[in-house]
Amino acid sequence: MTPSQVLRWYIAQGVDDCVAEHTLDRTRAAPVRFLAPVESPLPVADSSAHLALQAASLADLQALMQSYEGCALKRSCQSTVFGDGNPAARLMIVGEAPGADEDRLGLPFVGASGRLLDSMLAGIGLDRGQVYISNVVPWRPPGNRKPEPAEVELCLPFIRRQIELVDPALLLLLGGAASASLLARSDSISRLRGQWLEYTSHGLARPIPALPTFHPAFLLRTPLQKREAWRDLLAVRQRLDQLG
Repeated sequence: MTPSQVLRWYIAQGVDDCVAEHTLDRTRAAPVRFLAPVESPLPVADSSAHLALQAASLADLQALMQSYEGCALKRSCQSTVFGDGNPAARLMIVGEAPGADEDRLGLPFVGASGRLLDSMLAGIGLDRGQVYISNVVPWRPPGNRKPEPAEVELCLPFIRRQIELVDPALLLLLGGAASASLLARSDSISRLRGQWLEYTSHGLARPIPALPTFHPAFLLRTPLQKREAWRDLLAVRQRLDQLG
């Protein structure tokens, strides 16, 4: 075939671009060499777990979380909301995720839900100097939406390590997201609340009694449930008194 005939044949076959000036004789091409597989990096969830295990103190953990870039939520918020209160407290309170006020100030439970939580604690003779407060997810989801399951999964190693480092005598879990993720339960918060369950972790010497209850944000929307939340708080007060 003449060059012009070859060109017309290429066009008829749909070839409309070239990748080199000369054709490649595949019969004389060098054999393909298969490279040894490159070990893939750890998944992001594993890297958060690896980072969390490196923390020997709350200050270490906070610094590691502030430098962590594996969660997309961090790129859309202002602050890493780490914790507030007394790290030596017997009671640790864990919520779901920061809201707009928490993101702006860098502290958990400082908005309307936080004011209600302060009132609830005052009702059983406690204040922020006698408890330690944190969230499962330390970065505010856009628009205050609920964190996605994948986002919660990424953040779980951090809150688990935080609980290990605080090592409280009791846990109060606010809302269904915190209760389900930390206790690995699929029950709704209305079924879980009021029950003393056990929180376990490899970094703890013993299980920690954990009480799920309604989140203050839910109580603001559903005031009739405050009665049930009050019963849960009285149960916490009774346990603290038993500890002496």
